[in-house]
Amino acid sequence: MSEISTGKLWGIGLGPGDPELVTVKAARLIAEADVVAFHSAKHGRSISRAIAEPYLRPGQIEEHLVYPVTVETTDHPGGYQGAIDEFYEQAAQRLAAHLAAGRTVALLAAGDPLFYSSYMHMHRRLADRFDAEIVPGITSVSAASAALGTPLVEGEQVLTVLPGTMPVDQLTERLRTTDAAAIMKLGRTYPGVRRALSESGRLADAYYVERASSTRERVLAAADVDDAEVPYFAITLVPGPKPTTPIRARSAADAPSIDRSTAGSDRLTATPPRPATPTHAGESVLSQAPESDGAPGEVVVVGLGPGDAAWTTPQVSEALAAATDLVGYTTYIDRVPQRAGQQRHASDNKVESERAAMALDLAKRGARVAVVSSGDPGVFAMAAAVLEVSAEPQFQDVAVRVLPGLTAANAVASRVGAPLGHDYAMISLSDRLKPWDVVAQRLSAVAAADMAIAIYNPASSQRRWQVGAMRELLLEHRPPRTPVVLGRDVGGPTESVRVTTLGELDPDEVDMRTLLIIGSSTTTTFDTPEGTRVFTSRRYGSVPSR
Repeated sequence: MSEISTGKLWGIGLGPGDPELVTVKAARLIAEADVVAFHSAKHGRSISRAIAEPYLRPGQIEEHLVYPVTVETTDHPGGYQGAIDEFYEQAAQRLAAHLAAGRTVALLAAGDPLFYSSYMHMHRRLADRFDAEIVPGITSVSAASAALGTPLVEGEQVLTVLPGTMPVDQLTERLRTTDAAAIMKLGRTYPGVRRALSESGRLADAYYVERASSTRERVLAAADVDDAEVPYFAITLVPGPKPTTPIRARSAADAPSIDRSTAGSDRLTATPPRPATPTHAGESVLSQAPESDGAPGEVVVVGLGPGDAAWTTPQVSEALAAATDLVGYTTYIDRVPQRAGQQRHASDNKVESERAAMALDLAKRGARVAVVSSGDPGVFAMAAAVLEVSAEPQFQDVAVRVLPGLTAANAVASRVGAPLGHDYAMISLSDRLKPWDVVAQRLSAVAAADMAIAIYNPASSQRRWQVGAMRELLLEHRPPRTPVVLGRDVGGPTESVRVTTLGELDPDEVDMRTLLIIGSSTTTTFDTPEGTRVFTSRRYGSVPSR
């Protein structure tokens, strides 16, 4: 073995998702490390960093290791494996440079570093040159078992851990011959996993746990799961012993039944511990949630605008600078500059009520909290969620302010002219919080009223059919030549804006980052050297012909 450098590599197991399930040792080492490294897919959202965020300290170097490919195709000459191997080599070189310089590197791993983790690829490439030590973490198997509240195995029973990526026939045979099973790596593999469970006769005894221990935890019977809604971070369990108590299907939607008024009783809204702070003696302590000094805290709900930093108002910028804590969807939190001493509480985009309760709870303890939204916080964003939760008795003394922002509809409209120059409506195409029947009824009513329409949340990776259904509904009231503006990532680095017609609208061009503007009978387009211009006239009866 070559000479050991002064730098040390720590493989840090973070546990399954709940920051409070990070071990004391892991929390201490994360706070002490010179460099904190973590992986993510191309979207940039690192689950590991989100878990470790409460334990980070200002001034640490962060190494964000972004996979070049996950499930998509690649043009790398070595194919998928070639792209991944090259990535691991380059990532190892980045970490080796820090280790050779004598820096301590904490490489984060969700769950346990040596249990289906990316850490092992770095360990193989670095442990022969540098001092390396592993801090174990709670695995998702243990967290999922705890979510079920029933033993996985007892006595002489055997537990088999299986990857869902196995061929269905092999998975079926393994399930037939084991007492209990944990099936990992679900996501797109779930239809095959369900088939293997069925063919092995184990489907009726199998349970599905999604994002165990996190604020988005779900528990269902394996047979009741929608194949299209299964993320990679899910697990199927087949317990050996017959459960002696009922296992209740549940999700974050059950949160209202949890008593939020009891400190620490609600995992979804409990305040994460503060980062470890060195004492004068060189030790580390965890500072507590902000204690009230007599001055009440407050919640300020702010809108950043659609994407361009120049569209964030000075009033919002001042509120962000004054905040002790930021709460919001990870993608929006990442748009706010880091500030020393300011705590960032990032979460998924589907836990609005839980996020609001966390913000109000922090403010109740004396914190100045900024809840961050994109666009305008009052337009399909966090203002309504915060105000709704603030009406609960335990939060009625917490002050809430809302600061407006430029909303996406106006930003997209400005790129082509004035397609919203007359009466218009804003409709979210998402049917996650309201049934599609309501969406369809509103689309038809507004179309019949001859108003322009700004369409928010038109599609996502798992919600694809709604744009086509909207198009057919609108064509019942509008001619195919009706102008349609497609604005994607307006104000962002990948901005694109295109004008088409309702008849030629292709649903496959639309995703969650796209906003649509559907014209009315008075909406007109014309070509200029700068591109197609669009406006909706405020006059009826004197509109130029198209």
